[in-house]
Parts: sequence; structure tokens; C-alpha cells
Amino acid sequence: MAAPALAANVTSIDAGAPVAAAGFLGPVPALALDDGNVLLAAAHGLLRIMAHPGACVLAACVAGKKFITGGDDGRVVAVSADSAIQEIADEKGIWIDALAARGDGAIAWSCGKNVRARDLAGNIKTCAAPSSVRGLAFMPKGYRIAYSHYDGVSLWFPNTGAPPERFEWKGSHLGLALSPDGRFIVTAMQENVLHGWQVADKTDMAMRGYPAKIRSLSWSADSHWLATSGADAAVVWPFRDRDLAGNKAPLECGSHRARVTVVAFHPKILVLAAGYWDGAVALCRIEDGAEITVRAAQKPEAAITALAWDQAGGKLLFGGADGTAGLVD
Repeated sequence: MAAPALAANVTSIDAGAPVAAAGFLGPVPALALDDGNVLLAAAHGLLRIMAHPGACVLAACVAGKKFITGGDDGRVVAVSADSAIQEIADEKGIWIDALAARGDGAIAWSCGKNVRARDLAGNIKTCAAPSSVRGLAFMPKGYRIAYSHYDGVSLWFPNTGAPPERFEWKGSHLGLALSPDGRFIVTAMQENVLHGWQVADKTDMAMRGYPAKIRSLSWSADSHWLATSGADAAVVWPFRDRDLAGNKAPLECGSHRARVTVVAFHPKILVLAAGYWDGAVALCRIEDGAEITVRAAQKPEAAITALAWDQAGGKLLFGGADGTAGLVD
């Protein structure tokens, strides 16, 4: 029996270029594009803003009421819902590999081996990492930043002179995700494996069995589940019990003929959005595995590259490598 569909609830958006990232500025959907533009789907129509002329957007995130983008031109730029542009930093051509933000507007970015943190007053602090930084996130409590690098992860307090705290594991650590309760750090490694630590005591765990690299990680709002890409279904690891996730078999939801490329948990309930290599999008309910098709498969290699829920969880924005996008209401 075919899964029920939400296709009638999808408003198509012609992004005009591959989508690098997605987010919401209040009610306004925002897409960061590979051609250096930020596209705002405002009530009066699409608004295209050139944030990185002649460059490519490498990373983007929402910081309060602004969409922050970093490009291969070495610039960090903030775009507001009214289309105003503010240059935050210029790293003189050093690529902006990762961005992170808090709801209050504080942001952090990495360029080469440097991690920079900018507080609400505009003060910028810098920390030198052991190698290039690919994963970056704010801890849920306090002004503290986690960043991944070769041989592990570091936690840094920008406003103190204390050296970063290290969580060590040999190898190249790329994407990074922190549980909303601050208990766990998990990284996607260069190999097809996840590695994680309990923050309190640095007990570590490995999560294996993936047929491909894991490029997307998303925590449930209650911190009990971690969803990832890297297989033909979303792989969802349990973190609810005292036993570490690596010692338990994960759930698999949204099984499809194409590989999962992006995952995004709903901000309030146990529903997971999954995007696929062929452009399909589905919603999966964790409790019983029920699925709803949001968008049917499009064509080979029309990969979904970005997913974002609005703050209330009533709208889902997606974008793909073929320059198509959509808004689910």
C-alpha cells in the first residue's frame, strides 16, 4: 500500500541554482544558493540577494532574525528578512568551512585552522585548532563552542583564557552535532562511521554499519534520538537509556530506493523529515514508523541538499542540487 502524500500542500520554488542551505527568518523561508545568492520567499514574491558576488556559498545558518552565510570568497555575511546585507567578516579568501549560531544572534565560523566567535556586542575572539575545522556548534548552555578537527573535538569558552577541552579519537572528524540537552557530542568521520562522547565523563562510542559517508545529522528535541543520512533509510540511534547508543541497534525509517542525503527532526514532536538522492522528501514518525510522502522522486541525482523546519514546526522548507525547492505547509 502506498504511503499517504502531502504533494497538494507543497508550494514549488524555482531557486535557479543548487541549494546549499535552508532556514526561516521568522515566517520568511530563506535559501542559500551555490551561486552566491540568498533567496527569500517573501509574501510578495521571490527576492534574490547577491550575498557573495562571484563566489559560492559553503555554509549557512540562522542567527536570530538573520541568515548568516559563509563563502569561498572568505566572507561572512548576514542577510535580514527585509533584504538588508551586513558583512560580518572578511577572511581574505580563506574559505568559510563551517558556521554556527545561537538564537540570540551570537555566531561562530571556521576558516582554515581558526575558529572565531562573535558575541552580541560584535566582539570577536579567535582560537587556533589543531587542523582545519569542519564541524561547529554552540553548546546549549553558556557561551561555549564545540568544533571538530583531526583526532577529535574541542570545547572552547571564548571569554576565558583557558585552553580548549579535548575529546580525542584518532581520525578525521567532519560534521558535528550536539544533543539539545548538552549530554552528547557526535561526529561524522571520514570513514563511514559516527563517533560520540558523553560530555560529562568523555565515555566514547562508535556507531558503524553505514554503506556511505554520513553527511547529515539531526537530534530530536528531547535528545532521545539522533537521525543520520548515509543509507537507503534514515538511521536513527537511541540515546534515551543509560546504555550508550553504540551498544544498541538503530531504527531505520523512510526506506527508499535512493540514499538519504539530508535529515531534519521536527522541533517539537518525534517526526523526522528525510530528503533523498533522487529528490524525494518524506516524513517519518518515530514511534510507529508511519510515513508520508511530501515529494515524489524526481530524477536520478536530483539530490535534496537542504531541509529546515520553521520554529513552530508547521512548515518545512527543502531544496535540491538541481535548483528546485519547495515549501510544505
